[in-house]
This record gives sequence, structure tokens and C-alpha cells, in this order.
Amino acid sequence: MFKSPRLAAGLLAPLADVLSGVLVTAALMTGAQAADFKASPEMAIELRHAQWFDGEKLQRGTLYIDDGVFTDKRPRKVNRLMELKGQTLVPPLAEAHNHNLQGAWGLERFGQDYLRDGVFYAAMLCADPAAIDPIRGRIDQPDTPDVLFATACITSSDGQPLAMLQSAQPPMTLDQIVDKAVLVMDIPADVSRKWPLVKDRRTDLVKVIMGYHDRPELREQAEQRGKLGVTPEVLAEVVRLSHQDGLRVVAHVESAKDFEAAVRAGVDFIAELPGYFPQHGEAPETHEISAEVAVMAAERKIGVITATVATQLFQPAPELLARIEAVQKRNLAKLKEAGARLLVGSDLFTGNALSEVHHLDSLGVLDKATLLRLATQDTPRALFPKRKLGCFQPGCEASFLVLNSNPLDDLAALDKPLLRIKQGRVLTQLDDVAATAGSDSTLAEGEAAHRASAKGSRSSKSGKSGKASSSKASKSSTKSSTKK
Repeated sequence: MFKSPRLAAGLLAPLADVLSGVLVTAALMTGAQAADFKASPEMAIELRHAQWFDGEKLQRGTLYIDDGVFTDKRPRKVNRLMELKGQTLVPPLAEAHNHNLQGAWGLERFGQDYLRDGVFYAAMLCADPAAIDPIRGRIDQPDTPDVLFATACITSSDGQPLAMLQSAQPPMTLDQIVDKAVLVMDIPADVSRKWPLVKDRRTDLVKVIMGYHDRPELREQAEQRGKLGVTPEVLAEVVRLSHQDGLRVVAHVESAKDFEAAVRAGVDFIAELPGYFPQHGEAPETHEISAEVAVMAAERKIGVITATVATQLFQPAPELLARIEAVQKRNLAKLKEAGARLLVGSDLFTGNALSEVHHLDSLGVLDKATLLRLATQDTPRALFPKRKLGCFQPGCEASFLVLNSNPLDDLAALDKPLLRIKQGRVLTQLDDVAATAGSDSTLAEGEAAHRASAKGSRSSKSGKSGKASSSKASKSSTKSSTKK
């Protein structure tokens, strides 16, 4: 486990939500951890003078919400009329690769961070069913993130995460791990023989771990036991049976050859770009994928999860970090040029999609509009393809963030949402707001002024060191009144 970078005491937590129907009311909390988010009753809402991100640019007009979705007609009875002047609406973010919510401890420790950062959707990519079953009733709720779990996590008898689990505290024995916490499959015949175990695990996704399959000499090294992964033949058989049963496959890769094997096998998602860290002393440049493989990934519509910020966990020296990031930039550029389906995910235990968005922005390959679209439209839709997410048209789920400024100018606007709404419910840290937000009231600018401003700081999560950096919270005010 990596230590959380958030401070245990003396934390100044930004808090800005609807107070008695007011769009922005900020409260300053000191000396204690911020309260959990609560969901208000579902509301019929009118959003006047709204401007929202449509995937490319900002649109402007009036929006209506009823029964948890956007509608083209004003509801007969509006609970909240919100006057928006200068704020920007964006859909919530999605985190396509992490492990920090796959158990009760992680959900309690990091679940609120996801909501705070505006990350409403997530995929946890290697979970023990015994840890997930007790928390299934606590996810996909109005006041919690919506989470997919890969509880069918397949590796080889010398693959990840066997070594990690055996060295955990308390350590686990192989009898406790093999075909229980994870499934072990070494040859294609193992896949068909053990497939009933996959069906029994109530898995949303099937995760398959590869690790330098093109380096057979590593399998002869005792210190690598429990750190490698499956062969391309095993992966291909897993993909065949998964698709036959309507399951989607995520492949963990490390080398460029792993990436190519996953593409050729026809997986649905690749969990990270290759080369997040050179594990065996190889040159970072060996992790560059070819233009031909990038085109193949695009043609097969494989979702490639970026996970570039995970490099911070290894704390590489500056010169090595520069070389790793240069390869990341080239791989991103090739995938972008090929039209590949890029998705946002961090694989950063102390972070989430917001961490990855900022790191991708720093790499400079993708423009801000593209990054915002990947995080708020492409990724949530890839995770939950049967839902209407990341949009503001009639029938779309009414889930969005209200930002104080335009993220197309500066993605730092994502760091301080003024308001979070999930399926027509306000997410608030104030008990009285949650209790009363569903009552009938109207907000109209210019009738009775209510001003509130606050300074806050949020943790910028990075790496194993657990150090945090603060960002200045902006001041904002909204005039409003409430009529009963």
C-alpha cells in the first residue's frame, strides 16, 4: 500500500455546494477531515445562462433536468432555478485503471476523494471477490462512485501479483492465492478447464496480466517468480471465451511486445502504455510501439488506457524520467495519429483520473479539449456503454460539475468544482443542504444577495513519497434568493 498524500490534520478542505438553494456557498473547514458527501433528494432543475462542454467547445443556453436526466422541456414544477453567469458545466470524469477502491478500506479511504475530484466513474482492475462482495451494496449509489470490478484476474504461475500477495502483511500462502484471490492459467488448456471459475466470480471485466512475455530468460530467474505473466496463447484463449460469454477483457502490458500481443489477441482494453518504468534495466526506448501496431489498435477499436502518471510511483531520477516521458509522448503521438481510442486512467494508488489528466496535459501531446473529452466523455462511455453519459442532450444522465472558470483555458479549473450533481441530486458535505435541497424553491439573480467565498487547498497526489502540493482555491460569489 502507498501512503495517501492528503494531510491527516490541519487540512484546509474546499467546500462549495448549494446552500439553501444557492449555487455557490463555500465553507472553510480547518483542523479536521472534510465531511462525507451526501446526496440531496432528486430535483427538477432549470439552469439559466448555462455554458457547457459538448466534447469540442462550449455551448450556451438553458438546460432542464427532471427524473435524473436532461429534458428538452421545462418541468411542470421546478425545485431549483439556478442562474449561471460565467460558470462552466462539464461532465464528471472517469478513472479507467486503479486499485484503490477494491475493498472496504480503500472505499472508505479514497471514495470521497473521487467525488471531491469530480470522478464519478471508475474501473478497479484486479480485485479479490472476497473483498468486493461486502462492498457491492455501497457503490453505484447517489453518494458514491459508480465502479466496475475485474474480479476475474488471470495470471501465470510465475506472474503478478503472486509475489506481491505472498509478501503482503499478513502474507498469503499460495493455497490462499491460486484460483482464489487470482486465477492461474499457464497453457490454453488451463483456460477452458478453469473457465467455470471465471463465470462464478460476478466479474464486470476480465483482467489478464502479461509481463515481458518476449523475455523468456526472465522465467529462469528466481527473483522474477511471481512478477511476470501469461503467454500470448493464453491471452488469446481468454479473449475467445470471454467474448463468447459477453465479457470484456483488459490486458496488463509492460513491454512493447506485450502491447502488440494484446492488440493481436483482440482485447477490449489495454491497461496502460508500455514502459511506465524499465523493470529490468532495459533502455526506456525499447518500449516504443510501432506505427503499424498503433494503426491495428485503432482499427480494432481497442481502448488504450494511458496511465502515464503511474511512473511517479517509482520516483525515477530526472534523466531517466525524461527518457520515459519522451517515449510516452511518442507512443501517444502515434496512437493519436492512428486515431486510436485513448482512455484516461492513472493506475496511481494515491490518485485518480484527475492526476492523469494533469500529467497528460504536462506532456503536451493532446490539447485541452481532447483531454477533457477523453476524461469526461470517451472514458465513461467506454466503461458504461449502455448508459448515456458525458452529454447534456435530452435523455442523458444529469450528472455534471460546475466549474468557476473555463477548463479549455486552464485545466486547473477541474481542481475546484463549485458544485457536483449526480443524476439530478446535489452532492454536498453539509447535512442541512442534503436535507432541504429537494424542497420547492427558486433562485433568481438580483433579488436577495447571498455571498460566500472560501480559500481551500487540495492535494496534488503524486507517487510513493506521499508529498502533497496545494493549489489556491478561487473566490467566487453568486447572488440569489429563495422563494417558498
